[in-house]
Amino acid sequence: MQSSSSRSNIPVSRSNEVSCSSSNSSNSSSATFANSREKKKYIEEYNFPFCDEASKYERITKIGQGTFGEVFKAKDKRNPKKYVAMKKILMDNEKEGFPITALREIRILQLLKHENVVNLIEICRTKANASNKYRSTFFLIFDFCEHDLAGLLSNTNVKFSLGEIKKVMQQLLNGLYHIHFNKILHRDMKAANVLITKNGILKLADFGLARAFNEIKNGIPNRYTNRVVTLWYRPPELLLGDRNYGPPVDLWGAGCIMAEMWTRSPIMQGNTEQQQLTLISQLCGSITPEMWPGVENLELYNSMDLPKGQKRKVKERLKPYVKDVTACDLLDKLLILDPSKRITADAALDHNFFWVDPLPSDLSKMLAQHSQSMFEYLAPQRRPGQRPHHHQVFFNQSITKSFIDTGYQDRIF
Repeated sequence: MQSSSSRSNIPVSRSNEVSCSSSNSSNSSSATFANSREKKKYIEEYNFPFCDEASKYERITKIGQGTFGEVFKAKDKRNPKKYVAMKKILMDNEKEGFPITALREIRILQLLKHENVVNLIEICRTKANASNKYRSTFFLIFDFCEHDLAGLLSNTNVKFSLGEIKKVMQQLLNGLYHIHFNKILHRDMKAANVLITKNGILKLADFGLARAFNEIKNGIPNRYTNRVVTLWYRPPELLLGDRNYGPPVDLWGAGCIMAEMWTRSPIMQGNTEQQQLTLISQLCGSITPEMWPGVENLELYNSMDLPKGQKRKVKERLKPYVKDVTACDLLDKLLILDPSKRITADAALDHNFFWVDPLPSDLSKMLAQHSQSMFEYLAPQRRPGQRPHHHQVFFNQSITKSFIDTGYQDRIF
């Protein structure tokens, strides 16, 4: 009987267990759902006290795009005459929190207040809701600049006089002097990152790869990444794997940009690091320990195929474009292989190039002739034969013939 009685109790006991388990599960699900709903409501209604909504600006058109995200021209709805640039911060790779690279860029921009550095006005965000999966999008808001240098140089109707070229370079070097004085490296110097307002004021822009730097302490070298700077503007020390670098990496880029003021196109357009080093060697001479003491200690020095027996030809190659002797001399000093011998921004500003006639001249009068904004992103795609690549310009034996055949002389002022 006892056995029978205990057996009859088993199903009842199991039934209770299942019932309790089901009840607990249901309660847990309800609690989770309630918590999730409360969290979403909290996020949706949260008010960022120091971060206005992006809806205060009306986006007009896209003016830039790259690995960093997108940049838009927009106007302030409360002041329709005020235009800004909105740079979207990429959040796709962030599961939670804010991208550390964006935090670094914001901190650097807050530090660098100078006429020749782009001005960060504020940070804005979109409102989090169901349509964006409760994830806000953040924007950096900058003063709007009408042009970038790459866009201006791509337009054959834009002609820079020698005095105007001097003004561009003087402002660019002033900007570099300021950021280097504040112990910041830009690390992405190129014509597309040099903005110019309609009033002719130049602004260094896109500090997405910028970082603070330190002088070597206690003999311990820095270990910065060398995967920075767009390939065509990347200096030889980075291409050879240097991780203990400083301001000279930005001055190499300044030299490439300066040459571009006359050639109207990047002067060394390699497709790979190896090809870029070959082009540099053909223009600046062979990379050897005699010309550059200590280069043999760089990580990739023995891995790369470095051309031998190349003579330095910077002045010789650029002379057909750059008629001014002092300009050629400054270019020669900016494009020195050994970074320890490369001219600094401070010394470059004292170079004769800026202190002999014609003196640096205001850009606003020339820019007033062009009402349309010019950005690299908006420039027409290059057609085959419209503009030759670097090796055609500097390393083609029939250099003069290539000018005639392609109409390239129209792009040289």
